[in-house]
Amino acid sequence: MNITKEQIDELNAIVKVDIAKDDYQDKVQSILKDYRKTANIPGFRKGHVPMGLVQKQYGMAVRVDEVNKLLQDALSKFLTEEKLDVLGNPLPKNQEDFDWSAEDYSFEFELGMAPKFEINLKPKKAIVSYEIVADDRMIDNQLKTIQKQYGKLLSQTEVAKDHEVTGSFVNEEAGIENTTTFEISQIKGKKNTEAFVGSKVGDTVTVKTKNLFQESQDFQNALKLSAEEATEKNVEVSFTITEINKREPADLDQELFDKLFGKDAVTTVTELKDKMKEDAARQFSQQSDQQLLNDVTERLIEETKFDLPSEFLQRWIQSTGENPMTLEEATEEYNRSEKGLRYQLIEGKIIQDNNLQVTFDELKEYAKEMIKAQMMQYGQMNPEEKELDDIAARILGNQDEVKRLSEQLMHQKMLTFFKENVNLKTKKVTFDEFVKEVYN
Repeated sequence: MNITKEQIDELNAIVKVDIAKDDYQDKVQSILKDYRKTANIPGFRKGHVPMGLVQKQYGMAVRVDEVNKLLQDALSKFLTEEKLDVLGNPLPKNQEDFDWSAEDYSFEFELGMAPKFEINLKPKKAIVSYEIVADDRMIDNQLKTIQKQYGKLLSQTEVAKDHEVTGSFVNEEAGIENTTTFEISQIKGKKNTEAFVGSKVGDTVTVKTKNLFQESQDFQNALKLSAEEATEKNVEVSFTITEINKREPADLDQELFDKLFGKDAVTTVTELKDKMKEDAARQFSQQSDQQLLNDVTERLIEETKFDLPSEFLQRWIQSTGENPMTLEEATEEYNRSEKGLRYQLIEGKIIQDNNLQVTFDELKEYAKEMIKAQMMQYGQMNPEEKELDDIAARILGNQDEVKRLSEQLMHQKMLTFFKENVNLKTKKVTFDEFVKEVYN
């Protein structure tokens, strides 16, 4: 057997695999001898079928099968030993005059080569890293919400400006259907407020979603939308009222502080506000981290220039699709996925160059920390190490879970790497300012 590679250009190559009769003949004969022992052919006793008949009936099929096995094994081994960084899989070249009745064979495969490139992690224009802070206005609003949440609930017959209503927002065409409770004071604009005031249980109010709530977060919660979806929605929704209540706020006293944070953990309103700001900062960090990852990804794709073997990849997509594809359809699919492929290559190079691979020990510790956090939510504050090890072992025995946790851990590693190595500029913003800058 002989394998050679011809480099067409930096991104394309041809691999030629020559297989001679001596490479497969012994294996084919061995299989045919086994066939002869078990073949059930009319007119012959089992095990006494003439070898020539076995050869005639099964010989070509066995030869094709064994040559293909040799071919795939040899090609895979060649790519590994030569350390060829290829995209997709080798594509067999169309050989119209191929003759399986010959004894020696020659196969050709097209390769799409991964490009070589450098990554600049220190762009001149720094990438914004948002630090979302809870401003006094947000904290005061949350404090009022807490007081009402722990206060007395008094049923009312008709909606007034200081009441809260429970009901369902619905617009089937826009995919909106959510049961929620909100205060009339959260509604924005005189026209919207007047639409609710005076209504009774069972009444249906119709309003537009645009500028419906004072705060963007309240709007997201009321209609169960993401921040991005909330900025795009401008439709008419109906709200059917099921409850009308007035809340008598709870006093800001030690009894309330203890309910919120445990006995004597907070003793003054100032301490309570500080604690609320800390909790808010932890919640906001997930959103700011995800936005940072998105922004760094976009910048790296934009500024890391390299060519791809696009024609090869389009043909490869065409040949590997679950359903038959035209070249035009494959080209459209390639155009949709090109950006993702570029980032995969960039991310792969960062991981390789900086040794960011996820090890099994890291994965095990990550799983244990996740388990520990979940157990704490149910009051198990100090689980034994053996118990954590046993649960982690069961989780890591599931390949789907291993994949999911590995992706989460790599996500964290990449985020930490970017924070430490990319040219960033920290910007403090309130949540509303963050939404306005990122989604508008």
